[in-house]
Parts: sequence; structure tokens; C-alpha cells
Amino acid sequence: MLRHKLSGVGAAMITPFTADGRVDYKALARMIDYVIEGGVDYIVALGTTAETPTLYMPERAVIAMFITNHIAGRVPLVMGCGGNSTSEVLDQLREFDLRGADAILSVTPYYNKPSQEGLYQHFRTVSEHSPLPVILYNIPGRTGVNMTAETTLRIARDFKNVIGVKEASGDIEQMQRILDNRPEGFLVLSGDDGITIPLMRRGGDGVISVVANAFPKCFMGCVNHAKAGDFDTAEREYARLDEVVRALFEEGNPVGVKCALSVMGRIGDTMRLPLVAGSAALREKFRKLIDEYDLR
Repeated sequence: MLRHKLSGVGAAMITPFTADGRVDYKALARMIDYVIEGGVDYIVALGTTAETPTLYMPERAVIAMFITNHIAGRVPLVMGCGGNSTSEVLDQLREFDLRGADAILSVTPYYNKPSQEGLYQHFRTVSEHSPLPVILYNIPGRTGVNMTAETTLRIARDFKNVIGVKEASGDIEQMQRILDNRPEGFLVLSGDDGITIPLMRRGGDGVISVVANAFPKCFMGCVNHAKAGDFDTAEREYARLDEVVRALFEEGNPVGVKCALSVMGRIGDTMRLPLVAGSAALREKFRKLIDEYDLR
């Protein structure tokens, strides 16, 4: 049942900041309502898109509680609990109030560049200590290490509370190997908005999405066609979003999505260093694309 609830589109929530750099909880509440009203299947908190590396641990705990309380059971919630120190991840599992969450999303340890055996042992330890089901998160472009299909499958087979993977390797053949050999019910979720429909055509279960922050209704329309097996219509609908999705990542994530949301008047565009707000050229591009494709 949980695996079914976490298919489709999970919105990887941003963290809005006030002009002086504090967490803007009023804007965060508006964003949660906006994506839920836009039809997303579930919400993912404290992932990459939330600028989590720049959030202090006490801030993360408060944000986790705030998001849980504001969702109030309207949609399922996946909580990001990851890091490059296994013991630190266990600290998060102990310190975060996870009672309102349905699963955790845990990234491969970054910077350390562990071996495949190191990745296996890390997720073995996380799975043994997690009070919730675990979704693995493979994003080698940010972490410096790729978790191979074979390691993902080994973890999936050995630990029953590991229920899926967010695959952001960009390697569709690696994803296909997971799809072809996964245990029954194991979720394969895209970590890249742009390959969501191709992955679902191959049997994937959905996406943990950046674009769903800005254009949830439009993106949900595409994915709902794919969920119904109408992939040709899904791809035609996605064509309306293709150019704006590429623009979202031109200057990095979440710089692009915050820029787009700022153009739409939904949040400010404040980032925490070392990230900086989107350029004037990017803002102008979003103004044109949003108007051209009627994305407001």
C-alpha cells in the first residue's frame, strides 16, 4: 500500500528564505498548499532542493516538524535523512520527529567516495536503525560516487524495509537493469524531471520532482497520462514544459526553481551562500516562457 502511495509525483520541497536569510515559514506553508492543490501524490522534505547542506541541524528538525504539521495528513510525506557520515545519519534518525512521515529518503554518502561495499554497509546500517521504510537516493553528479545497479539490487533484496530508489544517475540503462531485476514492489523513481516519462514507459514508478514546485498541475497532467499507460499523450503534454524544465537547471538547482517561483510572485529568490539568486537573464527567460506557455 505504501509503495502505491509513493508512486507518481513527489514534490521535492524548496526552503524559502526571507530577505535576511531566515527560513520563511509563511512562504513554506503557502508552497505546501500550492503543490498539494496542484495534485502531487506526496511531498519530499529536506532533500537537495531544500538547500539542506546550508541548513543547521536544529533548523532541519524544526522544518521537518513544520512540514509534517502543515501537511496534516493530506498527502504522504518522505523525509530526507542523509549525510556523508553514517553515524550522523543515525543521529538524524534519533533526533528528528518522524512520527508524521511515511518513509525516509537517504542519499549515498558524498565526498568520501565509498566503494560499493562501503555503500552497501552504510545502507545496511541505516536500514537496521530506521523506524521507517527507506528510499535510496543515487545522485553521482553531486556526491562523487555512483551506486551501481548491482549494489542497489543487493540492498533491495537483503533489506525488506528498503522500498525503492530515487535514481538521478542519468544512466537510463543502469535504471533499466534495476527495473529488470528488482524485487516485487521495489520502486524505481526518476531523480530527473526530464526523463520521467521515458523511465515510466520502461516500467518506472514516477519521479521525485523539482518542477512540481513551480508547475504542479501541468506536470501532474503529464505524469497522470503516463500512469494510465498513455505515454504518447504524456510526451505531447510534456513538450509544453520541456524548455522551462531545461531552464530550471541552467544555473543549478534550486536556483532555477526559486527564480521561476519568484517571477510568479510566490516566494522571494533568496539563496544561502554559496548559492546565489538566478541571473537577470534567467529571470527574463522565465518571464517569457511562463507567459508563452501559459504556466501561471
